[in-house]
Amino acid sequence: MQWSAGRLQIALVICLTGFFWLIANPVFTQPPYRVHLPLVVRPAQNPLLSGEATFYLEADGSGSCLFDPIPGDKMVAAISYLNYGNADYCGAYVEVFGPQGSVVVRIVDMCPDNPGCGQNHLDLSPEAFDRIAPRAWGRVPITWRVISPPLSGPVQFHLKDGSNPWWLAFQVRHHRNPIARMEYRTPQGQWVQLNRTTYNYFIRQCQCANGELGPFTLRITDIYGNVLTETVQFTTLSRSSNSPGELVSGTGQFPYGP
Repeated sequence: MQWSAGRLQIALVICLTGFFWLIANPVFTQPPYRVHLPLVVRPAQNPLLSGEATFYLEADGSGSCLFDPIPGDKMVAAISYLNYGNADYCGAYVEVFGPQGSVVVRIVDMCPDNPGCGQNHLDLSPEAFDRIAPRAWGRVPITWRVISPPLSGPVQFHLKDGSNPWWLAFQVRHHRNPIARMEYRTPQGQWVQLNRTTYNYFIRQCQCANGELGPFTLRITDIYGNVLTETVQFTTLSRSSNSPGELVSGTGQFPYGP
């Protein structure tokens, strides 16, 4: 089809009018948000791991992670020594799927190096095992993933027994997500990353004459990169004797992860 000169002029006027109108109204040419690259997208859920489950009668909340038993809380488990790492899973909550159901448990112990505890193995409390299979089955295939439970209340900090102003051992408890690291702010205002032990405490050693009595500013980071900064004071610290151990509450809690 051929266009006459008049039609071409009309089309040109319409195009130019629309172009200048868009320039004058940029809100219609841009989305109502900004995208900053690179984009980091978290999965909707953590990946499922495949393994086996057994149960152990001694499960009471204590174990290699050095948590205290919590009366009435039997939803706990020991994780395989092949997964345990440097206490990486201590305090983590995992959802376990078995042949006849599912259960959420907290990791408090390590399943030792023996033929019965392979990669991704979980040794559950008897009460937790009951949720996924009959106890008579003894050993069952499972899948499981780390989750963020709906905890109430803030994180807690435990000062290990034997701590003193020159050797301090801090532990995080009641945390929604697994802990990746802990940092300590020195009296000079410098942040120092603390070494984590296999028994799930972070160690601060002070090469100073008078030691450190606090208050202590601690910065903890979970496995998703969320950060909590808390200032805590332990009343049992003394220059004349070691602490018998003490538990204090923080003020915040980690947000939900995947």
